[in-house]
Amino acid sequence: AAELEYESVLCVKPDVNVYRIPPRTSNRGYRASDWKLDHPDWTGRLRVTSKGKTAYIKLEDKVSGELFAQAPIDQYPGIAVETVADSSRYFVIRIQDGTGRSAFIGIGFTDRGDAFDFNVSLQDHFKWVKQETEISKESQEADTRPKLDLGFKEGQTIKLNIGNMTSKKGGAAKPRVSGSGGLSLLPPPPGGKIAVPPIPPPSSTAIANHVTPPPVQKACNANSADILLDLDAPAAASKASVPATTDLWGDFSTASSAVPNQAPQQSNWVQF
Repeated sequence: AAELEYESVLCVKPDVNVYRIPPRTSNRGYRASDWKLDHPDWTGRLRVTSKGKTAYIKLEDKVSGELFAQAPIDQYPGIAVETVADSSRYFVIRIQDGTGRSAFIGIGFTDRGDAFDFNVSLQDHFKWVKQETEISKESQEADTRPKLDLGFKEGQTIKLNIGNMTSKKGGAAKPRVSGSGGLSLLPPPPGGKIAVPPIPPPSSTAIANHVTPPPVQKACNANSADILLDLDAPAAASKASVPATTDLWGDFSTASSAVPNQAPQQSNWVQF
């Protein structure tokens, strides 16, 4: 697994200063003011890489890229990388060679943003390492737990009851017809007959508009001295002279035209 791991670059800063620092005589933190900041002992390029869970701070030559020193880091914050008490641009790192020897040196950045990027790259890497460790620990605990057998035994079956899928007779259920108002209407029963609505009787308005001819009065007795005798004579004469027609209003118009012109009588009414 170690051979399959590849090295990835986390951060690159082209300018970094390296200082020889005096040994720490007490438990108090390092102070950059004790160093000779105006005269760095070495200047080059800094590169932060990672391989697996370990991060590396590599100090390289700007031109040739030759490795000057490197500091492997197993955890951060830790003894491999420490900040100084009086500045955020300077750090103390522990460098190691292939023989196992180690030494503490000071590094510093001219730009405060470069120091911030260097610090964040180490924090992000070890945050990822912590998450990977927790995930692998949970997976190992899950493997040690007894596994639950959810498989079907031989001859075991299950029955699913899904509503509205089949009717009582075993056929497919008939869908309900939804009306425009959102109400569900049941379909008509099978084999039923649709009743024809009865024809409504004619209304009273239609009866009132139908005009029937007035009844014809029968002639009275010839010997009667009633005044109606004189009135029936002209009506009978007009009835005989009017030809038969289908117009309902013909009798009225003919009767009015057959009345003889009477001489105007003097009266007290003023004629207009």
